[in-house]
Amino acid sequence: MAGSRKPEYLMIGRVRRPHGVAGEVAVEVLTVVPGRFDTGSEIVVFRDGSRERLKVAGSRAHKDAVLVRFAGCEDRDEAELLRGAVLEIEAGRAPESEPGSYYYHELIGCRCSDRTAGELGEVAKVVEDGGGLILEVSDGTRLLLVPFVAQYIRHIEPHRSIEFDLPEGLIETCASSS
Repeated sequence: MAGSRKPEYLMIGRVRRPHGVAGEVAVEVLTVVPGRFDTGSEIVVFRDGSRERLKVAGSRAHKDAVLVRFAGCEDRDEAELLRGAVLEIEAGRAPESEPGSYYYHELIGCRCSDRTAGELGEVAKVVEDGGGLILEVSDGTRLLLVPFVAQYIRHIEPHRSIEFDLPEGLIETCASSS
């Protein structure tokens, strides 16, 4: 079952660009866990198809980002090499999700079914649409957009399955051929 595989790494940020001349990079933060970029933290940097572990030598808030300097990254040229890199942690370092809430990686890959319609497919993506979360569920031929709301959910087994009780007409209204 594809949905039973847990990820090995979780994305916590993305390097946007170098900042200044002393080796700092502007990082788009993609985690809600405080302290991920504190001095001394170890981050896995994924770029060019490989991963390396770097230690944070310093960080500070800046506009809508965090400026991070990694140990060994001393100038703008070295910082430029990090542009576009994905910043990760090992999945085991993530705190458990609160009861009734889920990390996206716990939902992506889950097999989905509905009480009356049966099998729906697998969660391919979680989308924030401004009014809440939408699960993109695909069966290979159809894409179904399902609002991720409590009244439609019967049971969730993270990394495995989601059982829905969808209102009549939702599947026909929110499905498209892919």
